[in-house]
Amino acid sequence: MAPLVIPDPSLVLLVGAAGSGKSTLAARLFDPDEIVSSDALRAVVSGDEADQRATAVAFRILHRTLARRLPTGLLTVVDATNALAAHRRPLIRRAQALGMPIVAIVLDLPADVVHAQNTSRARVVDPAVVDRHIASIRALVDGPGLAVEGVDPVVVLRGPAEAAALTIARRAASRTLR
Repeated sequence: MAPLVIPDPSLVLLVGAAGSGKSTLAARLFDPDEIVSSDALRAVVSGDEADQRATAVAFRILHRTLARRLPTGLLTVVDATNALAAHRRPLIRRAQALGMPIVAIVLDLPADVVHAQNTSRARVVDPAVVDRHIASIRALVDGPGLAVEGVDPVVVLRGPAEAAALTIARRAASRTLR
């Protein structure tokens, strides 16, 4: 697999069900200070990354973090499920308003693989929630896709081997931030 060319700076959206390997992929491909993780922010807010009661506050912090990072031209990776257009829309709009490229890495792994990975984690997400994520990802991939939302490039990873093989190459963004 050829490296995924990522403009730098850009907004990189990781898209995938809980347990699909987004955080593992992010940690392998990006520097820790480039990653804004909803799980990590829940842990900061409540002491427990699984505490769903902290989600609203965690996402307010995530959006404030983007509001500070993107205008300064910092490549920023959003590590969250990002499975629903309603959740992606404000992230995409913020980057578009700045003329910043938007990249998506979609983990569209088979359901049995995602469930197996989910159950092997320290923090297991309810299988019904994972199924909803998988259905949303499948609808996204089978539908008009992220390109209609203004995301380009989009890479869809269909299995753990593809995720493990993915590499990135950075290139200076051709757009000037507004």
